[in-house]
Amino acid sequence: MPDIDAVLISHNHYDHLDLRTLRQIAARGRSTFIVAASGAHLLRSEKIEPVHELDWGESLTLSGFNVHCVPALHFSARGILDRNKTLWCGYAIEFPERLVYFAGDTAFGSHFAQIREKFGSPQLALLPIGAYEPRWFMSPVHMSPEEAVRAHEILGAKTSIAIHHGTFQLADDAIDTPQKQLMACRRDDSFLILKNGEFAEIA
Repeated sequence: MPDIDAVLISHNHYDHLDLRTLRQIAARGRSTFIVAASGAHLLRSEKIEPVHELDWGESLTLSGFNVHCVPALHFSARGILDRNKTLWCGYAIEFPERLVYFAGDTAFGSHFAQIREKFGSPQLALLPIGAYEPRWFMSPVHMSPEEAVRAHEILGAKTSIAIHHGTFQLADDAIDTPQKQLMACRRDDSFLILKNGEFAEIA
């Protein structure tokens, strides 16, 4: 892989914060790690550095871009006794001529409109679509594909890419159901679905 300038960690769930992978990236010595508030201790204990903590509304300036920590509707935990001891978040990555929004894990909510109001519409949004069934249980923490399409439209994103699907079986929806559902409900091809390992050039 090419050099990685920044690794953005939205929360501490195991499918989003894998220590072995992060140690391998840190060993290369060319990356900055960014975590939500109270999350740095875990990384530092594993010699994964440099690491910066951000609370909602806080920002970090790196070479050529700014990283803004933005709200998400989710939760955190790596065991049975540490639920919500660290924060969860999304990130708005602001370059001189474009904005990228990484939602992390999140339920649907008013924060999408607030992010657009504060930063403007992103050229690219990374929006989660998987692990949404059953809705009575998952709706407070994960969006459905239909809600992801609504978020895409509220944000006014030029392009969105579906994330958080097709890798781990995390809920009652089958591993390929989120992709199929998104294809059925998206309005046009501005909401992309990429296979593992596939890439797309974004204008």
